[in-house]
Amino acid sequence: MNLYGLIGFPLTHSFSKRYFTDKFLREKIRESSYELFEMNSLEGLPSLLKKKTELRGLNVTIPYKTEVISYLDDLDDASAERIGAVNTIKIYADGSTKGFNTDYYGFRQSLEEWMDKRGEKCSNFSALVLGNGGAAKAVQVALQDMHMDYKLVSRQRSEDSIMYEELTEEVMNSYLLIINTTPLGMYPKIEECPNIPYQFVTKKHYLYDLVYNPAETMFLKKGVEKGAAVQNGLKMLELQAEKAWEIWTQEENLWSV
Repeated sequence: MNLYGLIGFPLTHSFSKRYFTDKFLREKIRESSYELFEMNSLEGLPSLLKKKTELRGLNVTIPYKTEVISYLDDLDDASAERIGAVNTIKIYADGSTKGFNTDYYGFRQSLEEWMDKRGEKCSNFSALVLGNGGAAKAVQVALQDMHMDYKLVSRQRSEDSIMYEELTEEVMNSYLLIINTTPLGMYPKIEECPNIPYQFVTKKHYLYDLVYNPAETMFLKKGVEKGAAVQNGLKMLELQAEKAWEIWTQEENLWSV
């Protein structure tokens, strides 16, 4: 049996388990299963890897995308190394582990497809990135590679970010793509949303929420009320999941050692 799974805390609602379980049935992928491994500390990861010898790969979610790096043997240069965050772990036959970041691929491809469908080019936009966690790191690198100007927005000011209180009408008019990388608004706390001045959102704005449950978060709902174009994180999740599967199932001959 080939086992895959998700680590994080809490895991009250998992896209990944449902997605991969359906994928295994739909594509007739045999002897494969996907489980949730909720951990209130990453100290449990080494024992999980020793206990579950059939593990071939793991997804990593909040709040461990950055912290998990110190537990891994290697990082993918093209994604996790550059981004400084991991959301996919490949487990080799000798037990060694390598971290990847498929959030980058999912976000970039979904954003480009969304803009293209609306007759827009990503390079024509400047973006506000709400949040500074592991997901935000992947978004930043993707925006850099797409040659998009962006500004980080956080609850605390730093050299790299501004505070929500500094989002003036002028700033909002200069950054027409607003990307929420925080978990605010995620089920079950669906009444929450990032504290931006929604009164300055216009029909020219594009609001992208990495949250996918509910399908229309309060962040997106407020954008719709102002006539903005909106997209949730479902497409990104699907794309990053397929990239993770590609990573896990490459070089299958390594498991015949």
